[in-house]
Amino acid sequence: MNTNACYHIYVNGRLDERWLRWFEGHTIDYVDNGKTLIVLAANDQPALFGVINRIRDLGLDLISVQKDEVR
Repeated sequence: MNTNACYHIYVNGRLDERWLRWFEGHTIDYVDNGKTLIVLAANDQPALFGVINRIRDLGLDLISVQKDEVR
């Protein structure tokens, strides 16, 4: 059985244009309540931690990380 993980990462606020390039290749959505959703489709945790490290480096407020299995 082949499963891939899809991670939904929520940060506080809206990312401005200069920060969007840090997340190229990922889906970015703005949620009505002032949060930004970053959707990461990755097979490995190093890719996930890379995105989390970018969030830290930018000083963004990480709200949550949710993992969904895609079959």
